[in-house]
Amino acid sequence: MSSFRTLALSAGLCLLTACAAPQVERFYTLNGGAAPVAAPAAGAANFYVEVLAVSVPQQVSRNQLVLTASGGRVELLEQERWAGPLAAEIGQALSTAITGDLGAIDVYRTPYADKLPVYRISTNVQRFESALGRYALIDAVWSVRQLASGKVLTCRSVVNEKVEGGYDALVAGHRRALAQVAAQMAQAVRAFPADGRGC
Repeated sequence: MSSFRTLALSAGLCLLTACAAPQVERFYTLNGGAAPVAAPAAGAANFYVEVLAVSVPQQVSRNQLVLTASGGRVELLEQERWAGPLAAEIGQALSTAITGDLGAIDVYRTPYADKLPVYRISTNVQRFESALGRYALIDAVWSVRQLASGKVLTCRSVVNEKVEGGYDALVAGHRRALAQVAAQMAQAVRAFPADGRGC
């Protein structure tokens, strides 16, 4: 009887101390993973960019990955998380891609000389949808402002990437979508219109 009590007591203690295998949290980033881009040589850049802080919908502005489910439902994944705040992840990914494409320097929150033109890029992500095994969607309204003239180009990018099953594939889909948005932004800077009209 005493061995039975000992066994029962051990089982009870095991439950109280959560001796089951702990659940592992996985962290994902939207930045990095691509081939490194050489920084422009000193004095080589023809202009600067300022990639401002990005705004994202409140529903996805959290550390957990948020899945889009049927019937208007969303699912918060406690074990699958972004490495940093989602808005910061998006902003860093855009900045890295844009500066790599243009060979420019992002001077946001950094002092800089006034001798080069500056293009300020603002981004408002209106939809950031993650449908596991189906698609990764980004719908963003963004603008490029030439600071010297005050002229503004306002555009919208909607990118829907099909993805396979699994969280790695979903994050990779968002990376591809952001790369497309960044390429459109870089092209807008490169071909900034004299009249400042929208896209």
